[in-house]
Amino acid sequence: MTGPILRDKTNSRRQLRLASCGPLISLAPGPRLSFHLLTVKIRVLVVDDEPLARERVRKLLAHEPEVECVGECADGTSAVEAIREQSPDVVFLDVQMPELDGFGVLTQLSGETMPAVVFTTAHDRFALKAFEVHAVDYLLKPFDKARFTTALRRAIDQVRRRQTGDLSQRLTALLADVRPESKSKHLQRIAVKSSGRVVFVKVEDIDWIEAADNYVSLHVGAEQHLHRETMSALEGQLAPDKFMRISRSTIVNMDRIKELQPLFHGEYAVVLRSGAKLTLSRSYRDKLDHLMGRMS
Repeated sequence: MTGPILRDKTNSRRQLRLASCGPLISLAPGPRLSFHLLTVKIRVLVVDDEPLARERVRKLLAHEPEVECVGECADGTSAVEAIREQSPDVVFLDVQMPELDGFGVLTQLSGETMPAVVFTTAHDRFALKAFEVHAVDYLLKPFDKARFTTALRRAIDQVRRRQTGDLSQRLTALLADVRPESKSKHLQRIAVKSSGRVVFVKVEDIDWIEAADNYVSLHVGAEQHLHRETMSALEGQLAPDKFMRISRSTIVNMDRIKELQPLFHGEYAVVLRSGAKLTLSRSYRDKLDHLMGRMS
């Protein structure tokens, strides 16, 4: 018996893992069964960058005889490929993922036949209000079994009644509300997941940002918040008139800069009002004129 395929683009060879999501029907040779006794299972895809979150959804799905878990994806790019290849009926889709988030997944699928989508999210009130306005279901983390079952039932009902065309229109309207291109195209707040809770950090409160492999460390006063996002992806979401990248591993809030001190080999020490001292590397020296104009 095979289970869903786990897709994760972190490995260039795309490792595959089998996992059981529940019993599958096997029809042995024998007398013909009446058509009404055969129910086509609802095909479900689970998308979340956190292994424990995927495992929880998978376990909850295992108790649902109507569904078949056809795969798991640990990132947005793999999710786009899996949706196109597997054509699932329902997708449990995490909103906040590095590089390509849940909204980015739907944007790439725009114009194609959409599955029924249940968002799993720790987003702020604006996003939740948008989901409600456009009648798209969501699960606010952490969620319990009863809320999960309600969301799954609604999605199954949409699939059974063949309402995916209407759903595609609602998803398109939702994207128009929450994509960065609409309203403000730059981040206003960042939802940081930590020890089972979510901390909302105002972008304007960030002093500087430091790269930490596939994470970034947000320095906010005396606090630090580790956020799963690449430096390049986060840089593209920040207002360029507020934040500047001064090295491969550092982005600074220009309003927090107190002074610049020349160093050797064309580098500069960037001293913040908090007393923190950063380095503007030689390869980013072209940013110096803009920074000097900002400080004058």
